[in-house]
Amino acid sequence: MNQLSRIVIVGASVAGLTAAETLRRHGFTGPLTLVGQERRPPYDRPPLSKQILRGTWGPDRVALRHHDALTTLGANWLLGVTAVALDTGARKVSLSDGSVLAYDGLVIATGAGPRRLPAGHELNGVHVLRTLDDALMLRAGLLAADSVAVVGAGFLGSEVAVVARELGRNVTLVDPLPAPMIRQFGDHVARRCAELHARHGVHLRCGTAVTALTGRGGRVTGVDLDDGVHVPADLVLVAIGATPAVGWLADSGLTLNDGVECDHKCQAAPGVVAAGDLASWHHPHLGRLRVEHRMNATEQGTTAAETLLGADTSFAPVPYFWTDQYDVRIQAYGLTSSNAQFQIVTDDPATGRFAALYGTDGRVIGAVTWNLPRQARLLRRFVTERTAWRHAIRQASAT
Repeated sequence: MNQLSRIVIVGASVAGLTAAETLRRHGFTGPLTLVGQERRPPYDRPPLSKQILRGTWGPDRVALRHHDALTTLGANWLLGVTAVALDTGARKVSLSDGSVLAYDGLVIATGAGPRRLPAGHELNGVHVLRTLDDALMLRAGLLAADSVAVVGAGFLGSEVAVVARELGRNVTLVDPLPAPMIRQFGDHVARRCAELHARHGVHLRCGTAVTALTGRGGRVTGVDLDDGVHVPADLVLVAIGATPAVGWLADSGLTLNDGVECDHKCQAAPGVVAAGDLASWHHPHLGRLRVEHRMNATEQGTTAAETLLGADTSFAPVPYFWTDQYDVRIQAYGLTSSNAQFQIVTDDPATGRFAALYGTDGRVIGAVTWNLPRQARLLRRFVTERTAWRHAIRQASAT
């Protein structure tokens, strides 16, 4: 183990908490400080756009750990404050309350923040969704709304559109790309997503961009699109992606290219590691990646902490993510971009279930399933082993 006497973790969500638990599990007994922007203890984010928004879970249920488990970490929790600067030479983190934390080891896990439109967010009824407080305010707004416009048809926007329809709201889903989640999955899966939303009564305005949010009396009244259409709405969710929260690192000397740039071990500089949504690292098989998914934050928090303690292990996960929409669960492993080869290996028109592989350079790099959880686990092996494309197609089609 490296001789570290004091460790600071900036970011108290899943990546930061996992790093803290890993440090203790591997024998670090020194002072450990966690800095969190929110006043709440660490909580899980995927349920925010599902169970919390539906109202089937209360806020307490998303807590990642019970109070006793957090206490046993023996950590100093600084919640409700933010890091404002990092001096890697002096090994000090400056906080918004004017205090300064010295460290021997630093974990950067400040995540990402929601992108916003150039104007209109000051209007009542315009929401973003990143935190538990955001989700609770959005739910209250949905319960009072009649018509909802969701700007952005990625994972988050699509999931919120689902809940809004389940609540009986009139929903319009807007995106400049041709179909929902096309960037994440490519044409075929995106077309099926579009059909799914349309079948459940969502009005799709894909291939159009927002030019303005309109309002009257300080409250949103709708969305103007670049094709001249006005979409009336008394609630608007802006879900156009997230930006790595690296502003406080501007003068730190760290390389900031689409997040904090790290090596294959999640190390950004001597004594400094990064994990979670803001960490851009070199995957030994897939190249440079930055992944904004729950499982990655957990796994990367573990590796980052182990690296800080002297381990020399590459972070080489098989990225995994999922989304629940209506009665469909879409599960994906690896890279599933629209730039890869795409081949359906299981298709049941009677039920709408299917599974597919993605490949490049003659190797499998990703897999996706639509309501086929067992098949998802089988296809994961091809992604893990980087199986030859033709062989994988034959094997998967035969199962």
